[in-house]
Amino acid sequence: MNYGFVKDTDSDFDETMQRVEQELQKEGFKVLTTIDVQAKFKEKLNIAFPRYMILGACNPKLAHKAISAEWNIGLLLPCNVIVYEKNNKVWVGVMKPTAAMSSVKNEALAGLASEVEAKLKKGFDNI
Repeated sequence: MNYGFVKDTDSDFDETMQRVEQELQKEGFKVLTTIDVQAKFKEKLNIAFPRYMILGACNPKLAHKAISAEWNIGLLLPCNVIVYEKNNKVWVGVMKPTAAMSSVKNEALAGLASEVEAKLKKGFDNI
């Protein structure tokens, strides 16, 4: 997959969620949004679905640099992180900002996307 990093964990869902937030915080990210896909599918579609959370993570300093370089980059922010249950395992994934930013033709963002990706990957590797 060229747009993110995904792996299974040895932890339960709640522990994985906690570890994700802790590791992101170590890299300067805060979770700004949380979408409970399971709850939304049940509420809106009456579908039973495994636990699946989409987290919107933001590193304010790096977000400021990105928006200063490209005002419309907010369309691609914040960085998405997922935690879900599948095949009796808990999975975690983070987006690759370099893939997301590749469609934006702004040289100032290329290095910044790599910096953000390195921080996300470091947090991901520690989960």
